[in-house]
Amino acid sequence: MAVCARLCGVGQSRRCRRRQRPNHQDQGSDSDSDMDEEEEERIVGKLKAEAGKDCKESLGAVRPRLELDASAKLCSANVNRLGYEETNCAVRQKPQSLLDLPPELLVEIFSSLPGTSLPNLALVCKKFRQILNTETIWRRRCTKEFGMKEDLRKMELVGVSSRELYVKRVSPRVKSGRFMKLLPDYEHMDYRDVYARLLHPFRNILGLWQPDIGPYGGLLNVVVDGLFIIGWMYLPPHDPRVEDPMRRRPLFRIHMWESNRASVECMYGHKGPHKGDVQIVKKDEFSTKCNQTDHHRMPGGRQEEFRTWLEEEWGRTLEDIFHEHMQELILMKFIYTSQYDNCLTYRRIYLPPHLPSDLLRPGLFKGTYGSHGLEIIMLSFHGSSAKATKLTGDPNVPAGQLTLVVHLNRPVRLPDLERQCSVEDLSRLVLGHHEEVQREAQGEEAQGQGAEGNEGTAAAEAPAVDASSTSGAARATSEAQPFVLPSGVIARNKEYPRSCTKCFYGTGLIAGHGFTSPERTPGLFILFDENRFGFIWLELKSFSLYSRLTDPLAQALAPSMESFEAMLQNMQSWTS
Repeated sequence: MAVCARLCGVGQSRRCRRRQRPNHQDQGSDSDSDMDEEEEERIVGKLKAEAGKDCKESLGAVRPRLELDASAKLCSANVNRLGYEETNCAVRQKPQSLLDLPPELLVEIFSSLPGTSLPNLALVCKKFRQILNTETIWRRRCTKEFGMKEDLRKMELVGVSSRELYVKRVSPRVKSGRFMKLLPDYEHMDYRDVYARLLHPFRNILGLWQPDIGPYGGLLNVVVDGLFIIGWMYLPPHDPRVEDPMRRRPLFRIHMWESNRASVECMYGHKGPHKGDVQIVKKDEFSTKCNQTDHHRMPGGRQEEFRTWLEEEWGRTLEDIFHEHMQELILMKFIYTSQYDNCLTYRRIYLPPHLPSDLLRPGLFKGTYGSHGLEIIMLSFHGSSAKATKLTGDPNVPAGQLTLVVHLNRPVRLPDLERQCSVEDLSRLVLGHHEEVQREAQGEEAQGQGAEGNEGTAAAEAPAVDASSTSGAARATSEAQPFVLPSGVIARNKEYPRSCTKCFYGTGLIAGHGFTSPERTPGLFILFDENRFGFIWLELKSFSLYSRLTDPLAQALAPSMESFEAMLQNMQSWTS
């Protein structure tokens, strides 16, 4: 019975497999069933010797006596309860190549490779080609490279089909069955087709773009949305609700119409999607074209189109706008933008890089611009200055121009609330900095090579003039200052913050109609918090409030500061 305990590993029990053998094997003398200790040692020693011999052969080398004994003990532990040795040895032979690995491990390895490398990998051998037909590999590449989250095999398992969900998300007014039939059939697709025929061919149009719509510009975000590639045009909220979320409107979409090709559809107009085209002109530039512009027309003609556009763009009717100049600007924008019929050229733009030394996190903001309504700007930091570039513009200052330049080395300490109410006191503070900056610029231009000496002199004089401002700005980092707009300064949004953290001297760009006689005028930059800032235009006696755009924008960060600087220069040349 001791031998039984050694073989089974459970000792004497009713579940002992040795005791459960057939009766004809158990009928024998007591000497056969109860072996003496000497016979026990002989059997166990024989099993150990055989197991050790197998392990030694698999290792292919002669090991010391102690190591062989350890291997024999480890191999003998693999003897199962029926009394025979398992085929696996404790030390397995290492694989010599990828072909020796099991298929499930190859799937994990191939899933981590870029999708563009997988076709070449399939040419290695038949085994690799068969493994690369696994849906798991292509599904992971679609998810990791393009962020696609939907499961093709679960599209119809939810209560409402994903097709209906998508139609409602794009256009709640479209509910016809005919439109439903235009949507692709996902049941006969696989991830390899989606990757090879949809995502990879159009990968270069993903990201942020600025449309070429004259002075008005815009912001387009091309993303993978489910099983579609969609171009979303971002529109500011209705004036003057600057802190409301952005509005989105789809301009085009690309999807798998059949399993062997992708289809482009124009989403502009009010009659549902129709045939369109996308052409990649060159790197960082592409164009869209609508092949059925009659879908953009409305039964009531241009008047109905204008009323519908005005309600979507401004959230009001023309009768609600009493300012005559504002009516002219709105009508001018409608006439100018509607002539394109969604046949546009787009140029890539990047979000600015973020450095720990930045005053606040750079990014996109929406701000008030008087009669022109709300516009989108991009705030970026460049050493001792901050720049705000227009992404959407107007006939006076078009998109792509530097609307604000903030001098971070010239902080301004605000006076008490009573003196803040006086626009004259505020003007004296800001104009003092403005005159110093002009003198420095004139000195650098006149002396040429001696500009370095003048810069040192100016730098030594600046702290003496603005010592209180510098110390005040340092205190402002820990405690807020009370803030109120001076009397006579016009603000379209009366609900501005009543406290700020920092103020700096800056300049704003103003110009006549058609960007004539552009001029940089002094003003005051007010930082309220991480997501809001303002600017007082002294010459215009106007206040602009800016609020951060919080929508997630993927694949939009600039690869380097140099590429971002080059993009800003190109943006100015597009509209100048």
